[in-house]
Amino acid sequence: MWGNHNGGMEPTSQIIVALDYDNRAAAQDIVDELGDRCHFYKVGLELLTAAGPEFIKHLVARGKEVFLDLKLFEIPNSVAGAVRAAGALGVSMVTVHSMGGTGIMAAAVDAARDFPALRVLALTVVTSMTDSDLVDIGIGDGEGDGVSTESQVLRLARLAEQAGCHGVIASPQEVQALRGRLGGDALVVTPGVALPGDSPGEHARPGTPRAAIAAGASHVVIGRAVTRAMDPVSAFLRVYGDLQL
Repeated sequence: MWGNHNGGMEPTSQIIVALDYDNRAAAQDIVDELGDRCHFYKVGLELLTAAGPEFIKHLVARGKEVFLDLKLFEIPNSVAGAVRAAGALGVSMVTVHSMGGTGIMAAAVDAARDFPALRVLALTVVTSMTDSDLVDIGIGDGEGDGVSTESQVLRLARLAEQAGCHGVIASPQEVQALRGRLGGDALVVTPGVALPGDSPGEHARPGTPRAAIAAGASHVVIGRAVTRAMDPVSAFLRVYGDLQL
């Protein structure tokens, strides 16, 4: 059920700014400052817990698209309930953790059917993880040998495809392999992007916005490089310019 990826998308529609704040006022300030330049925002667990769902409703009412990054990893019934709640808020994307297996991903997809604009994205391997982290949590061949993050991302992406998800979340470094494996219609959303010379922060598998889109990403998620910049508008325009080169 892959769908809605458009390789000719306007760059501003491909940039998702992550509102990683612990209060509504700070998030609102950035939204106001970026104004009409930014159309898409990510709200994660921190801001959702601090500000509540009303802020998401406010963003949607202002014509913004919202990527609600819940990383759902629960029993299928609970996942379905959370997805329905996300759909009722009017968000455009919600995430479910692919390592929970086909059951929870399929439950999320089924719950989203009543909300045609809602896309369910499967988180593969979080961008802060490395090959050694996978070994630490016991992912390997049973003989003590680990697997690469890329192979694990591809394996989980196949599960997501089988479950009917609209796309996946992965680092910029896996985009090309994912696009080759999943075809042109899958949404591939990439956190962990940073402009050349900027710090990738906690992302262990980073890349530039331009490289991610060139490899086949449908969207890039940019956070502190914009939201913590001295001049967020200039920083956002740098990201936009990077995608237009």
